[in-house]
Amino acid sequence: MSDYKSIISIVAVILTIVGYAPYIRDIFRRKTVPHTFTFFIWGFASLITYALQVLGGAGVGSWVTLAASLICIFIFFLGLKYGNKEITHSDVVFFVLSLVALFLWLVVKQPVWSVILIVLVDILGFVPTVRKSWNKPYSETLFLYETCVVRHALSVFALQQFNTLTLLYPIVWTLANLIFSVILVVRRGKISPSVPSIETPIPLI
Repeated sequence: MSDYKSIISIVAVILTIVGYAPYIRDIFRRKTVPHTFTFFIWGFASLITYALQVLGGAGVGSWVTLAASLICIFIFFLGLKYGNKEITHSDVVFFVLSLVALFLWLVVKQPVWSVILIVLVDILGFVPTVRKSWNKPYSETLFLYETCVVRHALSVFALQQFNTLTLLYPIVWTLANLIFSVILVVRRGKISPSVPSIETPIPLI
């Protein structure tokens, strides 16, 4: 059973890398301008989520979260050279909430509330992208979100224990990516593609 879950987790990690590859490629091509601080927050928050999943006994099922966090940190470093370095009020709020989540876990000993807050921070951080994409559905890479649906869903089956700490993150992001993918498909069916404007696509974790 452990080998079976390891294989699922490895496939999910590969999908994570494959999904982000076009995004990273476009950064080097100067087609995509990542928001540097956003990826710092996502990398930081995902590392906390990974640690909480390990605490909950996720085992190999947590590899996907670790892979996503490391990729976000890598993009953060790319952003120091190629990205948008502006820090908004919402960025500061999300970073503070991430620190609060860390405090809830390490000091107050409330890991469940910590993972709930971390997932909430991730979801709130994605709202501007959803709002923007409603009117500009071609400004995002659909393939990335489709692969996110599959890899998050696969990570659920790779979990070695099922509880709030291990399940909340992959389930919420499976649903979030699925809903967003449907939004892009539906809106693209109603809006003709136009000459691309300069956008800053922000992928889900």
